[in-house]
Amino acid sequence: MSTRCYYVYILASKIGGTLYIGVTNDLIRCVAEHKSKVIESFTEKYDVARLVYFEQFDDPENAIKREKRLKKWNRAWKVRLIEQHNPNWDDLYPGMAGPP
Repeated sequence: MSTRCYYVYILASKIGGTLYIGVTNDLIRCVAEHKSKVIESFTEKYDVARLVYFEQFDDPENAIKREKRLKKWNRAWKVRLIEQHNPNWDDLYPGMAGPP
């Protein structure tokens, strides 16, 4: 039986730009959908498609709790979290998804 993974992720429009926090069980597919703008949404409207941070969880309950907690944080805390792990705000998606 394979173990399912769940992810909390933060997307940004640019360095220091608009942020979006979400949760998914398929990070690569989810970010690809944001990047391709297939769904009319906040991320499509504000061009938020750079994966700048993510965390992995073994169960959906903890992932959802973390997502809700992060959404309540003030912006400075979110920026600090991103910059602790990804100081240049690099897009982490290409390294995960591989070549197009």
